[in-house]
Amino acid sequence: MSRIKEMFAFVAEDSGPDDEGITAMLVGHAWIPMVGADMARVNSLRPVAAKIARRTGKPVKILRFGQREELEVIQ
Repeated sequence: MSRIKEMFAFVAEDSGPDDEGITAMLVGHAWIPMVGADMARVNSLRPVAAKIARRTGKPVKILRFGQREELEVIQ
């Protein structure tokens, strides 16, 4: 597996235009955030994002974060 150089997140407006959050999907009994480190993962999540947008009536944005910075190493 290669090093993660960028992250993608599916984001939707929460309670107002300046308030947003990462969307999540229910997998089994756990909510999983909709994020990925490559376009294959992003493309696999697009249908879920489309369903969320239709059901909520709010657009879902795909954001790319591209600067890697290690904040801490936990051992």
